[in-house]
Amino acid sequence: MRYLLMVLALAGVVVASLALQVHYSTETEPCSINEKWDCGIVNHSPYAEMAHVPVAAIGIAGYVLMGGLALQKRRRLALAAMVPALGYSLYLTHLEKDVLGVYCLYCVISLGILTTMTLCTVGWQFAGQFGGRAAAREESQG
Repeated sequence: MRYLLMVLALAGVVVASLALQVHYSTETEPCSINEKWDCGIVNHSPYAEMAHVPVAAIGIAGYVLMGGLALQKRRRLALAAMVPALGYSLYLTHLEKDVLGVYCLYCVISLGILTTMTLCTVGWQFAGQFGGRAAAREESQG
């Protein structure tokens, strides 16, 4: 499971990097599809930064952290990082839908990646708990 999480984290880094490129770009973006799908509007909005740091850069750091936790087999810490990341991504999606009225393709893809990573991390956590108990039982019976 941790290898899948690492691959998903790498995909997240790529998507967040593309969003960061849009953040600093002044050109028309290829993800500017129509009036409802425009990465430029979203990534140039006031919601695209936290304390003058682009949200996409925070996303890159978060994906690197989550990939590192998966690599180190830190199930609980990975889950502890994943839940607030998903929550914040859902909040940003709410801003896109209800405040800006425009979606960013990269942001929606990132939300999908984070949702998948969260579900995988929850499964990984449960597998570790139940798998660890089974191994302990076998040792005590052996």
